[in-house]
Amino acid sequence: MSVSDTASAKHLEVALVAAERTVWQGQAKIVIARTTDGDVGILPGHAPLLGLLQGGTVQVRTVDDEYFVAAAPDGFISVAGDRVSILAENAEMGHDIDLEEARRDLERAQATGIDTDAGEEELRLAEARVRAAEKAG
Repeated sequence: MSVSDTASAKHLEVALVAAERTVWQGQAKIVIARTTDGDVGILPGHAPLLGLLQGGTVQVRTVDDEYFVAAAPDGFISVAGDRVSILAENAEMGHDIDLEEARRDLERAQATGIDTDAGEEELRLAEARVRAAEKAG
């Protein structure tokens, strides 16, 4: 087995954790997330990383070639070895989100405004839910 064969056989151990529960845990080929420093794609063998999530969605391609998107508007991503931890106060699988309901929530959040930290957080969550549901659909 060559070095490239060994590298391609590796996978990531991924955990997407919300404040109250583990949203998803398993093995993946790649994880893509947007951080304050830009988009980052994590493959096996990635350098250690600690980043602040921004943009609201995390994309994962599992070792079984399943693809999913999760809404995770605020939180952190940590990479150490081949372990990826995504820690977010709110996280939800895109395929579990009702797109029409998410769009109504976004309209309501936009109408309310972002004059407070709570309003800004509500708007970020609503935007992330819509993006995740659209990408999952």
